[in-house]
Amino acid sequence: MTASPNPSAARRPVPGPAREERLALCELMSRLGPGAPTLCDGWTTADLAAHLVIRERRLDAGPGILFRPLAGYTERVRRSVKDSTSFPELLDRIRQGPPKTSLWGLPGMDKAGNLVEYFVHHEDVLRAQPDWQARSLPPPLEELLWRRLRMARFVLRKVPIEVTLVGTDGRAMRVSKGDRPVRVHGRPGELLLWAFGRTDAARVRFTGAAEGLKALAHTPWAL
Repeated sequence: MTASPNPSAARRPVPGPAREERLALCELMSRLGPGAPTLCDGWTTADLAAHLVIRERRLDAGPGILFRPLAGYTERVRRSVKDSTSFPELLDRIRQGPPKTSLWGLPGMDKAGNLVEYFVHHEDVLRAQPDWQARSLPPPLEELLWRRLRMARFVLRKVPIEVTLVGTDGRAMRVSKGDRPVRVHGRPGELLLWAFGRTDAARVRFTGAAEGLKALAHTPWAL
């Protein structure tokens, strides 16, 4: 007789680049410990780990990650989870992946939405360390990150300058409309970090008229 499936059983992790970045981030945070700095303003690795846990496991707190009017509640939940959960347990929950009841547990969502999340946060931890060195990313991952650069059109939607991202292979993607065109050059991972606000840590270069470059340097943006 075949046993009935257990509805509470852990979801089998989905293999692929998103999972590889997830595990690599957990390994790095485990090695550094809960008090290491990150590029997320004011957050340690423990703060970041709690954020990743509630993002996937607390449906009630998820909206506040994107919508500022709800951010206060999300932050209270994050702090509560951080204070009530040991750092190793937080990392174990991240490694397990999203539960079936999570939006991120739906088929295809890990691949579609988690690669950028875990790649960017992996770099947030790595590049906040004093002796960090840039990773050499395999070409298939670089290609996936280039495709995800389309997300920059949403992130930069309010930037009143025409911004075009240019890869090292010459490919170009315009991500915002406006005057005073500026081009940002770099590898896909670096362009992604820059577009997601890691402007000081991303290894990119700029071309364009001085007026446009100055305007871009003084234009803030956020999700």
